[in-house]
Amino acid sequence: MASIRKVLITRQGKKFYAKNLNEDLHTQYGFIKKDDLKAKDGSLLKSNTGREFFIFSPYFIDLYRKIKRDAQIIPLKDIGFIIAETGINRQSKVLDAGAGSGALSCFLASIAKEVVTYEIREDFIEIVKSNIEFLGLKNIKIKNKDIYKEIDDKNIDVIILDLPEPWNATESCSKALKPGGFIVSYSPSVPQVADFVNALRKNENFVYLKTVEIAEREWEVEERKVRPKSQGLGHSGFLSFGRKVTGNL
Repeated sequence: MASIRKVLITRQGKKFYAKNLNEDLHTQYGFIKKDDLKAKDGSLLKSNTGREFFIFSPYFIDLYRKIKRDAQIIPLKDIGFIIAETGINRQSKVLDAGAGSGALSCFLASIAKEVVTYEIREDFIEIVKSNIEFLGLKNIKIKNKDIYKEIDDKNIDVIILDLPEPWNATESCSKALKPGGFIVSYSPSVPQVADFVNALRKNENFVYLKTVEIAEREWEVEERKVRPKSQGLGHSGFLSFGRKVTGNL
């Protein structure tokens, strides 16, 4: 995957990514000369049609939005809620299963101490490796393992399950989590939520906390005209939270 060297943004918030600073950047608003792409961060550039662009080096979120995708990824609105509810921070050790395209594990690795991701499909693992390299992350381990069977990592602070049958992983998760650690399931359907929550309640190692659905509605603001945009980002999945309450025997 080619690295993004610079980000250009118009006054209206439209973004463009320059991967090669030795070539002109062509957009629907005209092209930016290659020599101009080497300007210092914060410079104001103009295309050949006179459209203005600001230029700066990419932040993590700019790179993240350009990762490779195959499996459906967890949206940022849900990732943000997971982080807020579990308090993931630079001291946290997090386990993510299954990895899919690696979007969640890569985002969490930007703020956590260590991330381990389990995935059974070799083709997905290759995509995850590519995204890790693209983002320059050094604190992710990928394991070709089935979390339903066992977890060979211990003292985990947070485990996040994006799996078809998350209830089948509760027993292995109970052995891997620290007392007080969080288990989170991301599931698109109500039957999956019910089966996972029921499994948590039957497991004496866990207490069930809550299940939520996060909706995001963007608003249009133009002078004093303020109104919701016609389409929002509604249902993507349900987030169910539990907490490990016993010691590892």
